[in-house]
Amino acid sequence: MVSFRLLTSTKCRLCEIEDLGIVPVRPNLESMNAQFQASLRSDIKPLQITQPEGVSFAIDGHEIRWQKWRMRIGFTPREGLVLYQISYEDQGRVRSILYRASLAEMVVPYGDPRPQHYRKNAFDVGEHGVGMLANSLEYGCDCVGEIHYFDAHLTNSRGEVSTIKNAVCLHEEDFGMLWKHTDWRRDVPEVRRSRRLALSFIATVDNYEYAFFWYFYQDGTIQYEVKLTGILLAGALADQPKYGTVVAPQVNAINHQHFFSLRLDFDLDGCENSVYEVNTEAEPIGAENPYGNAFFAVPTLLETEQAAQRLIDPFTARYWKVVNPTVKNRLGQAVGYKIVPGENVLPFAHPDSPILKRAGFMTKHLWVTPYAADERYSAGDYPNQHPGEEGLPKWTQADRSIANTDLVVWYTFGHHHIPRPEDWPIMPTAYSGFMLKPVSFFDANPALDVPPLPKQEKRCH
Repeated sequence: MVSFRLLTSTKCRLCEIEDLGIVPVRPNLESMNAQFQASLRSDIKPLQITQPEGVSFAIDGHEIRWQKWRMRIGFTPREGLVLYQISYEDQGRVRSILYRASLAEMVVPYGDPRPQHYRKNAFDVGEHGVGMLANSLEYGCDCVGEIHYFDAHLTNSRGEVSTIKNAVCLHEEDFGMLWKHTDWRRDVPEVRRSRRLALSFIATVDNYEYAFFWYFYQDGTIQYEVKLTGILLAGALADQPKYGTVVAPQVNAINHQHFFSLRLDFDLDGCENSVYEVNTEAEPIGAENPYGNAFFAVPTLLETEQAAQRLIDPFTARYWKVVNPTVKNRLGQAVGYKIVPGENVLPFAHPDSPILKRAGFMTKHLWVTPYAADERYSAGDYPNQHPGEEGLPKWTQADRSIANTDLVVWYTFGHHHIPRPEDWPIMPTAYSGFMLKPVSFFDANPALDVPPLPKQEKRCH
């Protein structure tokens, strides 16, 4: 097992050869290709997704309108899909929610200490440029239904225009039940089907595929989801099986994590926004709580950058709420949207490790900064050219005020991957992400006006 290192200078020269000895590796007999399977399932019937009257969205250049949602899209070589001016029409007003939303950084730290593996900590946004690695999507394979595609126009290494055909997919999906209640006295059900708008692109980064999805729902909810698939990074088993999982004879799939940092430039009914952390507490048993069953939510204003460096806490049902204190709903409550954590984890790398110094944003799930045009990427502008402490850890040392101002929320979530034999030779898709849900943003359920299915389509009763 041999690895090489080159010393970069005006003249590249070989500076080191690492000879780690000979390790037996079994020839790989498994394949993901259909032609190499002993047999394929024969009991799958066709499933048709059709919209005979066409789609419900409208497109004008890069502007998208779908029911009450409004937004614009862009595409950069570094971030991939970028959303702008996300807003929702409410009672005749188009209300702003996010000015800009993007994947600001993504890093994959591996957990094997051997010389050939400890350096594997890819910054897929800041080093590779996930937009440059976007797939040209194919109908019926990557997207199904009534699809609209957007091309991505980028530049190559010579400054020439390079177009990725069908880089972004736009379509609608049925998503089960939106809401339902049956009046048992009259035995009359009221039920509405949920539909969502999906915007996505897929990037192949070396051995992994990442599908990045934005979902928009009829009740004002926004969801961000990453779908992870592809081929595990594996090494020869040698004498270090504890840092991975044996997925085939003599093949050790290495333990690793995936961290994603989202930059959310909020304009919630305007620029004067604040962030609250909300934790739930149990009321002590006593005169006000004689049966010991009471609990309540406690909001805490995060006033400065240092105070807003926070972690998830499922034991207090913690979430964070972005509000506009100058705009109230009909009940006198400040309008807001909350960040609802999904799957998440913290890095296991030591605080003094090179990866944690370079990707310090991984140490917190929430960061909040006042808007600054030159603060765009969580690990700094050039993560491959600095030893660490750039980006969010550096900017927030100033401890600037973030109350009632034009602010940016940075949410970090991680997918923790201890491989399984079932992930070999190609892993089934794993899902990770979070949601943004309206809190007092509307006066009531904004999906009350979704019509029931036409009678000829009803199969409920």
